[in-house]
Amino acid sequence: MSGPGGYVALGSSMAAGPGIPPRAPGSPRLAGRSARNYPHLVAEALSLRLIDVTYSGATTANILGESQFGAPPQLEALDDGPGARAQLVTITIGGNDIGYVPMLSAATTPAALRRVPLLGARLRELLDPAAREAALRTLEVSMRAVGQAVRAQVPDARVMFVDYLTLLPPATEPAPPLSARHAELGRHLADRLATITAEAAADTGCEIVRAAEASRDHHAWSADPWTLGTGFALAFLFGKPAPLHPNAAGMAAVADLIVAQWRR
Repeated sequence: MSGPGGYVALGSSMAAGPGIPPRAPGSPRLAGRSARNYPHLVAEALSLRLIDVTYSGATTANILGESQFGAPPQLEALDDGPGARAQLVTITIGGNDIGYVPMLSAATTPAALRRVPLLGARLRELLDPAAREAALRTLEVSMRAVGQAVRAQVPDARVMFVDYLTLLPPATEPAPPLSARHAELGRHLADRLATITAEAAADTGCEIVRAAEASRDHHAWSADPWTLGTGFALAFLFGKPAPLHPNAAGMAAVADLIVAQWRR
């Protein structure tokens, strides 16, 4: 293949970087795709030709077969063409399947909203530990399906699952305005998501980049955060960083982890 090698980035907002300026040229506004997200930084560092189809709100289904706001399933980026000749594929996905950030956002809403018809039912479901456990069990299957599908499409590429940056402080530290109970549920979801991601990588012949582990001391309530705390969920639509998501420092840190792993 002539020219720079190919790199395809798949995933949700944790890879897209909503609200980190500037927005990736030509990208859908709803994607929240930053020109300084980790895919762009990795492509720049490794001189790879980037195809970035990360999209805020994406689930494993949006990688495997479901369109999202008119965007084709992300797996199609690996079809015939530059994507099919990719040397590197990264995948950051799963949080939306289990309602991880939505659950943390729901926990910050006034209790009165949880009694409102329709909206209240959804908020209560997000905060229900049993419902979150059921979502985790489903994710175990779908995350493995993502790894299998990507590996089948690009058998010669290096495929790296990249787990989520740590959002919450350890149990010994408060995370206002989250209650202790909701913060603990959030930590449980984060820990299980990291485990499921690593297991899917191992089971499908992919690599794992452990961003969660590397960022334990850089949670959103720390002195040197790589993620943002709570706030208005749709802030990125107004040019503001998205709460409970990576900041620019976090994206740079994840990019460094991927580049270091590539060079080993």
